[in-house]
Amino acid sequence: MNKNEKFVITINRELGSGGRTIGRKLAAKLGVQFYDKALIEALEKKYKLSVDEIEKMKGRKKHWWEDFSRALGVGGAEIRDYQAKMGDVSGLPTTEQMFKIETKILEGIAESESCVIAGRSGFFVFRDHPNHLCILIQASMPYRVERLMRKQHMSEDEARASIEKVDKMRENYVKRHTGTSRYDTRNYDLVIRVDGKTEDEIVDHILNFIG
Repeated sequence: MNKNEKFVITINRELGSGGRTIGRKLAAKLGVQFYDKALIEALEKKYKLSVDEIEKMKGRKKHWWEDFSRALGVGGAEIRDYQAKMGDVSGLPTTEQMFKIETKILEGIAESESCVIAGRSGFFVFRDHPNHLCILIQASMPYRVERLMRKQHMSEDEARASIEKVDKMRENYVKRHTGTSRYDTRNYDLVIRVDGKTEDEIVDHILNFIG
């Protein structure tokens, strides 16, 4: 990946691994925007986007996302507000139609700016992007359980049950829409196990990998 040209970094992560925080910190270090499920779903719901509407916007101008986001005031403050409200949680898988809408939103973002995107099957959406770095953030089950207990104030049983439920949901979502497994390391340029490392150390590792 060449950080001196327009780029997109996608981060798939396991619940409780801290991948979303790592993505946010990485984006800040690179001076680009960070996008995750919170913002994408908020845009879908708030502005009732559809595939047809997005196609019309794209037809009027190639870099439709740039005009769209500017007109709606979608920027740093609004993104941070959505993320603060939504938190690091997972909802139910979207429908086929919503997956198509999300894909088009993500493609529009990447056409207009360099960015870091967490989740949303980014490894698949941008598999043919000429300047794409694809990362998987993983952690052991004890690490994930402990982090969820601390961050979400859950009991050990609640944290483990939540992780197992989200793992299954996310894997089913990815398989249904991409035909591959999110655990297949062939889908990624860089796979990182976070046990024993701080989030800042992981960010520095990624930056060193980029060069």
